[in-house]
Amino acid sequence: MHQTVLLREAVNALVTDPAGIYVDGTFGRGGHSRYLLELLDDTGRLLAVDKDPAAAITARELAEGEPRFEFFHGSFAELPRQLRRMGIEAVDGILLDLGVSSPQLDEAERGFSFLQDGPLDMRMDTTGGETAAEWISSASVDEIARVLREYGEERFARRIAGAIVAARSERAITTTGRLAQVVSEANPRWEKHKHPATRAFQGIRIKVNRELDDLQALLEEALGLLREGGRLVVISFHSLEDRMVKRYMRDMARGEQLPPGVPVRDSALNRRMRLIGRAVRASAAEVAGNPRARSAIMRVAEKIS
Repeated sequence: MHQTVLLREAVNALVTDPAGIYVDGTFGRGGHSRYLLELLDDTGRLLAVDKDPAAAITARELAEGEPRFEFFHGSFAELPRQLRRMGIEAVDGILLDLGVSSPQLDEAERGFSFLQDGPLDMRMDTTGGETAAEWISSASVDEIARVLREYGEERFARRIAGAIVAARSERAITTTGRLAQVVSEANPRWEKHKHPATRAFQGIRIKVNRELDDLQALLEEALGLLREGGRLVVISFHSLEDRMVKRYMRDMARGEQLPPGVPVRDSALNRRMRLIGRAVRASAAEVAGNPRARSAIMRVAEKIS
């Protein structure tokens, strides 16, 4: 069962105007969107986005009889085009809840979980694109090692990549169970309380779904999509995402970086955003009820010019 992480914290930080226009860039199963709609008045609007066809079904059910809500099946990286299509020049807030949803992890046939054997798919959008099995079948040792190292932060990336290529030469790797076995056997040092295939699966999933590419694309456009006073709220679940978001918000809040000692007014630094509070983590009570929330970290920034 899917439990929305940092539900009230995220939506309450996002909504500053009940009559505003907002974007839920990762609809999932609609937890944030439903609560967001509760806070909007009759003139407010919400556009939700998700790559997952299963999320699209839930969103279309929500859209029935709800004129303030519209859904787009695709990536939040496509937001600029979708907003232009809707005739919207700027929005009052964008919410991103990154990572994999519980239903995706719980369904073995989606291929995200190393704990359940199923087809090695890993695509968030199952209507197109390359599966994890297809990528693994043709990627070079160097490419696999790079993905495991950069996206999975795997210390033994080269060793594991070599094991994957050796295993596929004997028999195609088409299931999550076989990939998890190959990776586990190649991993010489298992981390306490962490499955030895965790980092490899994370890296391959990020690669297959272009998760960091999409996040970078959205961050590059975010300032232009928000109206003055509009907010960007991002919930991350691993260090790569959070590092990107933290750096972006910090740079927008600092403005131009000049050499020390240069006499300049603060207004000349061209600060574009201000940080709203500190990074927020799930409470102990939420983590107790939803272990997935343990790694969640939320950051908020507001456009000022």
